[in-house]
Amino acid sequence: MHNPIYVTQPFMPPMEEFTDYLKKIWETKILTNNGQFHQELEKGLCDYLDVKHISLFSNGTLALIIAIKALKISGEVITTPYSFVATTHALWWNNIKPVFVDIEPEHLNLDPEKVEAAITPLTTAILPVHVYGNPCNLERLKQIATKHNLKLIYDAAHSFGVSFNGQSVLTSGDLSVLSFHATKNFSTMEGGAIVCHDESTKQQIDNLKNFGIIDEVTVVTAGINAKMNELQAAFGLLQLKYIDIAVSKREKIARLYREKLTSAKGINLLNEIEDVKYTYSYFPILINEKIYGITRDDLYDCLKKNNIYTRKYFYPLISNFPFYKDLPSSISKNLPIANIISKQVLCLPIYPDLSTEIVLEICDLIVNKEIK
Repeated sequence: MHNPIYVTQPFMPPMEEFTDYLKKIWETKILTNNGQFHQELEKGLCDYLDVKHISLFSNGTLALIIAIKALKISGEVITTPYSFVATTHALWWNNIKPVFVDIEPEHLNLDPEKVEAAITPLTTAILPVHVYGNPCNLERLKQIATKHNLKLIYDAAHSFGVSFNGQSVLTSGDLSVLSFHATKNFSTMEGGAIVCHDESTKQQIDNLKNFGIIDEVTVVTAGINAKMNELQAAFGLLQLKYIDIAVSKREKIARLYREKLTSAKGINLLNEIEDVKYTYSYFPILINEKIYGITRDDLYDCLKKNNIYTRKYFYPLISNFPFYKDLPSSISKNLPIANIISKQVLCLPIYPDLSTEIVLEICDLIVNKEIK
């Protein structure tokens, strides 16, 4: 039996190259506070992602919290129950009431028509997620936000490098927030970023993530400490150097999964959106128990017994966690699609070093439901 196979593993650049960065950090003795590598990574990411301004953070959750704070959002925010819990936690930390609406069944993103129906006088913003890197309905959400004078923040944690019709999805909305966690296709170990459209907004964000400090004697706002350090930035610079190679390898794995699983009875795959450039952060499958013959959890256990560790992204729904389940918008009958999908979804392993042999073994186990 092979070693355990997990949903993802970080791409590890050559150790000697990382050592070169470490030597420079030791020589300069600058470990944080907008150091050389921090500045280089911000510039490199702007160039690679084709965005105007980006502000780096120590993690994606703090980036999302600050994005909400920077736009002075309050009251209620419409969001998805189908995401990692940090999406909604960021609202809670800003003393904002989340309002959950259902997802659409094709790509599992926030359903725009349900969004408009949920708007109240207390609504100040919409917080959608590009689930698994599938872009939301950008035009429709923009129309709704403009019509009702709402802010639009995208949780783009799955969407590093994703573009639609040749334009980065990160340029949509008022702000987009990235995660560079170790599980992401671009990683700074921990980390995140906010993408914005103008220099003044970037300056405001930079102030908020650094205690509000302008200089040694000037503090302009009640900020916090959310800065990315030089070690993280150095790791990110190496990741950026190899990102196209990593994405290419991920694509080959995704194509192989599709080839082997498309015709499997009871296994549904999400269709890719036309004119989208994907970067293959995740590979989800949906288990139709009635056709497949066993439940999603049964398959999860089968794979686990064979040292294949999948993840139920996203189960439970955020709306079903104890501290959110009593919200009026969390009632299951209002979120039928999200509740069904959360009980069907299973994300399969996908990372650059995953071998063809293991992918074929995973597909064989799924198709035949065999426990070896």
